[in-house]
Amino acid sequence: MGIRLFLRLVGMVLFAVLGWQLGYTLDSNQEQFRAVFLLALACGALGATITPYLINTALRWTRKRLRVLPAADLVAGGVGMIVGLIIAALLTIPLAQLPGILGAIFPILAAIIFGYLGIQVMVIRKREIFEFFGLNRQANAVAAEARGNNAYARSILVDTSAIIDGRIADVSQTGFIEGTLIIPRFVLNELQHIADSSDAQRRNRGRRGLEMLNKLRKDSIVPIEISDIDTTDTTEVDAKLIKIAKQNLMPLITNDYNMNRVAELQGVKVLNVNELAQAVRPVVLSGEEINVRITQEGKELGQGLAYLDDGTMIVIENGRRYMNQETTIIVTRTLQTVAGRMIFATVRTPGSNDREYHDPPGGSASRERDNGNGQRNQA
Repeated sequence: MGIRLFLRLVGMVLFAVLGWQLGYTLDSNQEQFRAVFLLALACGALGATITPYLINTALRWTRKRLRVLPAADLVAGGVGMIVGLIIAALLTIPLAQLPGILGAIFPILAAIIFGYLGIQVMVIRKREIFEFFGLNRQANAVAAEARGNNAYARSILVDTSAIIDGRIADVSQTGFIEGTLIIPRFVLNELQHIADSSDAQRRNRGRRGLEMLNKLRKDSIVPIEISDIDTTDTTEVDAKLIKIAKQNLMPLITNDYNMNRVAELQGVKVLNVNELAQAVRPVVLSGEEINVRITQEGKELGQGLAYLDDGTMIVIENGRRYMNQETTIIVTRTLQTVAGRMIFATVRTPGSNDREYHDPPGGSASRERDNGNGQRNQA
């Protein structure tokens, strides 16, 4: 008997019983036996039809989730569920004494709630719990021993997106990257496939990636290796990179946000060039003077816009009159937003001893004047 036929039979029986019970609940008159019987047959046919699809969908969803979950989360979740079910079992006796239908429903609800809470608590606090029992130290020792016996112990795997971005070539010349940059041959093949695409935008991206790869091999001060390392379990490039990085305990350089998150969920160390660029942006303090070129008009009346070398936008009060000019500005405030950092400033008038500070719209303005004794008073 095939598994699908078995599932259909089980689903047919269960749905038929449910239909029979439902029919008698709605109308217990014996004269309606034919209607109840027909309802049971209809429910049985429905169960035989949909049960394999429901179970297959649930199994695919479960396999997909288990594939991306780290082993530590699976162990912690299993332990948490067991602890939660033990607590629910201890509460079953007093909850079963409740009158009526409450005594039947509340023990089931307690098992579901405490099982779920046990999983969540253990997964969220697994590091502290494992450290309390000394399990983290053992895991770290095993990982260190594995890295010592690994041929790729000081290697970094490079993703296609990082090569196309090109900044990895500049970063590799600074000396911040240690070890060998491993570029699998299937990544090189993907770059060539993108460069041969019929779409102009993809073709330009692919050609830029090949140019950056040539620059990386010529100018990088760290070793570059085109490797034949591969895995046959999947044909998707991202999945190959994540599995290879996990198996060989290699960090992965990528600019792909989704790949970054999936790799982190599977316990792979990710080096993101975008996060590095955010971390090394220069710090600008209030009151600091900067020389910029005002290139655009702002949204508010009289405002001008300028940009730092890293792309940070500066909103300059009364800066419109200095359009397309090199101007000295004074920073009044910085604002960190989801999209990035913004700087608010005002123009410093040349040849004046006064500094005017203008807040952004809605803020307060203050002026500092030199009182002639080297001190500044606020007006």
